[in-house]
Amino acid sequence: MAAADFRTAVSAYLQELAEVRLASPHTIAAYRRDLGAFGEHCGNIGLQQITRLQVQDWLVVGHAKGLAAATLARRLSALTGLLDSAVQAGICPANVAAGVRPPKKSARLPRTLPPEQTAALMQPTHASADRRDLALLAVMYGAGLRVSEAVGLDLHDIDLHSCELRVLGKGSKQRIVPLPTTAADLLGQWLDERLLGLVRDERAVFLNRFGQRLTARSVQRMLKTRALESGADISVTPHRLRHSFATHLLAGGVDLRAIQELLGHASLATTERYTHLDIAKLTEVYDRSHPRAGRRDS
Repeated sequence: MAAADFRTAVSAYLQELAEVRLASPHTIAAYRRDLGAFGEHCGNIGLQQITRLQVQDWLVVGHAKGLAAATLARRLSALTGLLDSAVQAGICPANVAAGVRPPKKSARLPRTLPPEQTAALMQPTHASADRRDLALLAVMYGAGLRVSEAVGLDLHDIDLHSCELRVLGKGSKQRIVPLPTTAADLLGQWLDERLLGLVRDERAVFLNRFGQRLTARSVQRMLKTRALESGADISVTPHRLRHSFATHLLAGGVDLRAIQELLGHASLATTERYTHLDIAKLTEVYDRSHPRAGRRDS
């Protein structure tokens, strides 16, 4: 019965995150894995039986297994949120995870690709899906998108004339980002080719060979293949393209607040207050600093 109670509570909490707090599918999936791992660690005991020591032990075991500090911090956040929800529902008298200190995150900078390697990844190949892949990579690196944001693009999110994208980010927050002319041209070429192939998802910009929306996993596989063929770092991931976008702009002297807006982050530096910049200012700093920038006249 305890196991059923735990799993029921987890399901209810995840549903609340999705429907009330509008958490992203990525966050929901991660929390589902995290809470499932805690249930396995503790034998799916009842929520009222969970102790502070068990929470700490779970994190220690995860650390011993080599889990990253960021992963352990997210695990603790997932469990703390679940128990907060249980306290509010009157299931638990107190949140035993509250006050448990999360592991410190590494201060080292995220790994990036040098500009010449990003350029190598975007060289034409003889692959059948090359036009789609070139457009996708140009959009991801040119606009600094998360892979989920890129594959989630719909046709109505694109304005090729203005070279802008409407992006649905974490927490269902929308932002407008500028797109380099080179990326817009490649995207336009793909959209022309898209009309000639199998189309089952009428809204999606990027389709697989079955005419359905491309998945993040497929993008990861494609990126690995192109890295092998181009001689780029084979450990490249979609998120490293995003890190590279931000790092290359920083190297060009762009203000952190502008990059914060472009990436859709609540904060790039925890000590800096969020500052809103309008789209005209973002476009100005983008054109001046991004290595693949260059936009059409309106």
